[in-house]
Amino acid sequence: MLFTAFVRTIFFYFFLLIMLRIMGKREIGGLAPIDLAVTIMMAELAAIPIQDPEMPILVGAIPIATIMLLGLVLSGLSLRNTWWRELINGKPNIVIKDGKFVPQEMRSVRYTVHDVLEQLRRAGYSDIADVEVAVLETDGNLSVIPKSQSRPLAAKDLKLPTHYEGLPYTLIVDGEVFYAHLDQCGLDLSWLQSELKKRGIQDVRDVFCAILDTQGELFIQMKEPTKWYAEE
Repeated sequence: MLFTAFVRTIFFYFFLLIMLRIMGKREIGGLAPIDLAVTIMMAELAAIPIQDPEMPILVGAIPIATIMLLGLVLSGLSLRNTWWRELINGKPNIVIKDGKFVPQEMRSVRYTVHDVLEQLRRAGYSDIADVEVAVLETDGNLSVIPKSQSRPLAAKDLKLPTHYEGLPYTLIVDGEVFYAHLDQCGLDLSWLQSELKKRGIQDVRDVFCAILDTQGELFIQMKEPTKWYAEE
């Protein structure tokens, strides 16, 4: 019986993982009401056949698959129709406007002044007067747009020239080479080995991390935390 419960747990773990992967990252990030309902129901439905060894696995799998399909259908409807989207997920509420609270919106979502101030502090704003607009999103997060005079200076404000900064490419992690990233950079293993040898590194397995930024600069950290290498 213990072995059966063990096997069922493993099965439903991977089954739920596959279902969530099919449903997409939206189900894993900030949870809207529909996402939360789907996640809770899928977890509960998986627990029943795990605890009851006499129940056929298929009887537990079918409801989970049904919930997954229902979630996909409702998500598709919300993407195509505003009415469905507001019915299923609700709509954003503006709780601060022009540096002042909007009491009627706060009452509609049962938010107190303390709740809003707490969310503002988490967003890095201690003074409501610095906020142009604060929107309570459908997933419960507060989006804050500060007033122009309270925003941090950017390079364009000072008319400073900037360079393109994209995502760096991770070429090695814990001694493992990421060949796909090398291909995306238009490079190959021989180039990487040559760069390592320039720094006196003979074995790629000794490298903890190697990252190539968008300016073509290669940073290398050895598995010993005290050794750092960077392109001159």
